[in-house]
Amino acid sequence: MNTATIKFEAFESLKNEDCQQRILKAKKTLGNEIIILGHHYQNEEVYRHADLAGDSLKLAKYVENLDAKYIIYLGVHFMAEVANILSRPGQITVLPDLSAGCSMADMANLAKVERSYRELNKVLNFDDSITPITYINSAADLKAFCGEHEGIVCTSTNAAKILNWAFSQKEKVLFFPDQNLGRWTGHSMGIPLDLMPVWDPDLPLGGLTEEQIINAKVLLWKGHCAVHQMFRLEHIETFRKQHPDGFVISHPESPFEVCLNSDFVGSTDFILNTIKNAEHGTKWLVGTELNLVNRLANEMKPENKLVQFMSHVVCECSTMARIDPQHLAWTLENIINGNPVNIIKVPNKEAQLAKLTLDKMLEVS
Repeated sequence: MNTATIKFEAFESLKNEDCQQRILKAKKTLGNEIIILGHHYQNEEVYRHADLAGDSLKLAKYVENLDAKYIIYLGVHFMAEVANILSRPGQITVLPDLSAGCSMADMANLAKVERSYRELNKVLNFDDSITPITYINSAADLKAFCGEHEGIVCTSTNAAKILNWAFSQKEKVLFFPDQNLGRWTGHSMGIPLDLMPVWDPDLPLGGLTEEQIINAKVLLWKGHCAVHQMFRLEHIETFRKQHPDGFVISHPESPFEVCLNSDFVGSTDFILNTIKNAEHGTKWLVGTELNLVNRLANEMKPENKLVQFMSHVVCECSTMARIDPQHLAWTLENIINGNPVNIIKVPNKEAQLAKLTLDKMLEVS
């Protein structure tokens, strides 16, 4: 029999150690009824409880094969939306803290994207000329927009494959919300930088001339990841002076000059696999989120590998860090009581359109 929903205030002042025990107990009670998915950027205090871990693409692929009634997502809001869209009827997706958002995703909203659509139609026929690509780090309604306009979703793992597919459909791409990923991917494919201008959605015609729009191959949305934007070329130069035999590996959300001066550029899974498979004793400067780097550094100590975070400034995904042991324990105990909280449910029409783009992405990948 259901009981009243437990209020979060009952957990707010609990010590982390107490929460850890309650989480373990709740997981044992719930058994196969739940599955906990953890993104690599999540802090260790909750990441340790993940049944499956990965980057956005890997976790999206996991969802379609899950049998648990409850999918608990240790990530941010857009990730939980993807899980809800790809899950089967009857499955329930839960985000322990609804305030766990993404500043990059917030840089492109539906109103701005639709206004950009109208602005571009002043110069050319959008639906005949442009394939919209949204990075998976975006709200469900932007994925639905792409579904409505023959577009697609990409991740940092498959961005090049997706861009190639897009050019097989139409001559141009509108890439949002991360300009850095779009620029690096286009550059890696040989597209000149001057054919990838930045589109500012707050300005008429995106701040571009009609000629720039007509000549463009990729229109890059004016957006970025606040974490990866902190990395600088001087961080690389300092590391190379200290460790001439070392390697630099960066996530493609990093600024262009950082990617250009790195030895390797790739997704979080690529970064993990590259360093784990490297020779013993190698030295690495890593340009991605702090929790992932710290976890990897500890794992590589037995192999005498140096894994160093790129910036001297703490670059943690602060919104993802809002999911703490207190929120996870609270979430699980409410499920036990028959009152799941923080359920993520994308509206049906929006979910159907968004699923078109996600299914297309998984097929192309």
